[in-house]
Amino acid sequence: MGALSRDGRTWTPDYLLDIDAETCIGCGRCFKVCGRGVMSLRGVTEDGDLVDPEEDDIERKVMSLVDAGACIGCGACARVCPKNCQSHGDRPM
Repeated sequence: MGALSRDGRTWTPDYLLDIDAETCIGCGRCFKVCGRGVMSLRGVTEDGDLVDPEEDDIERKVMSLVDAGACIGCGACARVCPKNCQSHGDRPM
C-alpha cells in the first residue's frame, strides 16, 4: 500500500503496530513527537497488567499503543526511540 506526497512522489507509510512493554523504558520521546494521540503512558503492575500511571502499586511506566487508527505512518516515533521497542509495518491495524 502506498501513497503520494504533495508533489507526486511515492511514499509508503510505516504504521506503528506495537510497542514492546518489556523493552520500553517509558521515556516519552515517542509521545512528544506524535501529535496524533496514538500512544499513552501507562503503568505496569507486578503482574504485567497495564494500568493508570498514577496508581500507587506500579512497577514502572511504559508507552502503550492506544489509538492505532490515528497513526499516519510518518515514523517519527521510531526515529526518537532509544530502545527500538516499536514494531512498524505498511499495514494499519
